[in-house]
Amino acid sequence: MTCTEFIAQLDDLLDNNVAAPLRADLEEHLRGCEHCVITLNTTRKTIEIYRSHEIYELPGELRDRLQKAILAKCRKC
Repeated sequence: MTCTEFIAQLDDLLDNNVAAPLRADLEEHLRGCEHCVITLNTTRKTIEIYRSHEIYELPGELRDRLQKAILAKCRKC
């Protein structure tokens, strides 16, 4: 399984809507792909935060850097 194939199945995996053989393939891919492990964990955490309606306070320095990066990107468009 490739990373692209894994990502294509990510929604179903998160919804626990995959058949056992496909789940085994996805889990096998995760054992050898740190990138997809990070993608899976980050997506799960994002969904958890969104569902809980938690307000996540960014540290001031990070917030400032993020805002500057967004504004710089917008100016280029």
